[in-house]
Amino acid sequence: MITSVELGNFLSHTETSLEFGNGVTVFVGHNGAGKSSIVDAITFALFGQHTRKSNKGLIKRGTDKAFAKVVFNANGKQYQVERKIDVKGGLAAQFSEKVNGDWVQIAAGERKQFGESMTSEVEKKIGLNFEKLKIASIVQQGELDAIIKAKPKEFKELLNAIIGIDKLDIATEAMKIVNKNFRENIKENVGYDDTHIEILSRDSEKCQTDLKESKPLKEELLSKKLKYEKDLLRLRAELENEAPKIDKLNQLESRKKELSAYAKEAIREILYEIDEKERKIRECKVCFEHVGLKNDLESKLKKLEVDIEDSQKKLQQLSIQKASLKEKQALAGKLQLKDNKCPVCDSIVDKLNPLFQEEHLKQELATIEEHISSLEKERGVYNKDRIKFSEKLQNTREAEATLRAHSIKDQEEIKKIQQEIELRKVNVKKIPLTITYDNLVEVAQLDSRAKMLFDSISQLEQETKGFDETEFKNLKHSINDKQTKLSHIDQKIGAVNENIVKAEDKIKIIKNVLSELRLVRGYVEELDTIQRNVFNRDGSVATSLRSWALSTISAKASEYLALLNTKIQRILLTEKTRDVSITCYYKNEVLDLESLSGGEQVSIALAVRFGMASLLGASNLNLMILDEPTTHLDAEHRKALVSVLSQLSNITNTKMPMQFIIITHDSEIFDDSTVEQIFKFESTEQGSIVSAL
Repeated sequence: MITSVELGNFLSHTETSLEFGNGVTVFVGHNGAGKSSIVDAITFALFGQHTRKSNKGLIKRGTDKAFAKVVFNANGKQYQVERKIDVKGGLAAQFSEKVNGDWVQIAAGERKQFGESMTSEVEKKIGLNFEKLKIASIVQQGELDAIIKAKPKEFKELLNAIIGIDKLDIATEAMKIVNKNFRENIKENVGYDDTHIEILSRDSEKCQTDLKESKPLKEELLSKKLKYEKDLLRLRAELENEAPKIDKLNQLESRKKELSAYAKEAIREILYEIDEKERKIRECKVCFEHVGLKNDLESKLKKLEVDIEDSQKKLQQLSIQKASLKEKQALAGKLQLKDNKCPVCDSIVDKLNPLFQEEHLKQELATIEEHISSLEKERGVYNKDRIKFSEKLQNTREAEATLRAHSIKDQEEIKKIQQEIELRKVNVKKIPLTITYDNLVEVAQLDSRAKMLFDSISQLEQETKGFDETEFKNLKHSINDKQTKLSHIDQKIGAVNENIVKAEDKIKIIKNVLSELRLVRGYVEELDTIQRNVFNRDGSVATSLRSWALSTISAKASEYLALLNTKIQRILLTEKTRDVSITCYYKNEVLDLESLSGGEQVSIALAVRFGMASLLGASNLNLMILDEPTTHLDAEHRKALVSVLSQLSNITNTKMPMQFIIITHDSEIFDDSTVEQIFKFESTEQGSIVSAL
């Protein structure tokens, strides 16, 4: 039981200290006065947990740190637990035991990574943790009679939570993880897990079916292959015999083309040769006329050269005379008689020498110029004749060059060439204008090479006589068709062989895998059986636990009811398929819960709660906290609750002493009760103030 609670700057309490005894202790006061803060202080000190949002929210506003200290008795020993918190979130905790009047530290702090946890030590001493304490010892607002008014299924879930069956869900999940990991390991090692057994079995059956179908198919394909191979051998032998003929046909065609091309080229060359010789004749015939004039032209040119040279000399002499007369004429112009006297010696002269007379000199110059003009005209005529004779002589020389170029010496050779041309023309006329394969006989008469090509053609025609090229092509087509079909058959045989090998290998692999997976399935089924029977909420283990728990709660609740003033002698909690029911007995009579009075219903609810608390091991603390138990209760049930609580205060000295803390704002309901430990909570500006009534 809790003997004292001390708070410092904790929630609304600045400094509060409460002493507790056995029996019923009542906290009264308005909402917000700090009553429920005592419950948070108790759970925070014991377990470091509470109903507030955060640890920092526990510190009173305007202060920087808070603490909660609880002293309690358990199993005949006294313990003290204290926790502190500051605004930075720092926590400090200490758990002590009183030995020989002194407090001796048992544990401190929450360094769980080092295996140190004060909370775990507290849990060991009182025999339950925060969650179980909430279920067994703390009844929240409106939950007092919820235990008997709850739907059967909800009661069953509560019972599961009380005895920890809900934790089987964790174990179930763990088993699922074990199964999952096991399957994953198997799948990683084998490639499959036990869920693939049916799939693999079907695959194996399919492989067996494929194998059964593939072997006859292979035999059929091998038979077809043998037939096609025999046909190919026969056809290839025929092809080998006929193949040289197609080569000779190609040669024949090539020779015909060669003869045709040669004939065309030969005829073209003959015609060209005829044209060239005819041109030679034309060019050479006129040359003989020019060649006969050569000597005469050369003689005339020599005489003209002499005449031109004489004319040139005469012109030079006349030019000299002309220049001399012009000098004399210039001098005569200066020698003029004046008074019949000589201008040089001043002697008397009858007349000047004609050589110094200007008129005479003028006449002489005119005569010379006429003579020069006559000579120049004559020279022009000579030059024209020289050009004409030179050109004719050049033609003569060119004619000689032409005759030399054509190797023609006389006109007899021209006649021979004409006769040869006529003969060639006669031979060419014998050859058809258009050369075809049908007139190669005429073409062969062209020359010796044409005759040789024609003989080769005749021989090839004889060697290929009777060869049908269409049949040869059909033969090749048949061989290709057979070869293609044979290739397809080989591909099919290869595919069938591959399928057979794959099927046999797969069957072997599946057989080994299935052998191992069947062992795996047996193991998994055992795990499923364990999960179903041990960890399932409705399994045999859970059902047995609930049956034991219900029996224990029923027995403990009946003991508490015997101490209360009710007509109910015992209650029995039993589990059905999906729910838990409560049956009440008076002697041998079964009582309906709905027919019971409000006080009796409250008594049953408290008795069941006590039974649950006892089941959870709450006897180490022997504490029950009822937070606002009158909420949602009508006047009759409130009065019944006070009556039951008064009875509880009278049984604290029995062999099952219990401590009750009642939190309520209905203080008036305890005015006429036997409950003596009542604390009044008031809210002030300085915080919550607690006083004993």
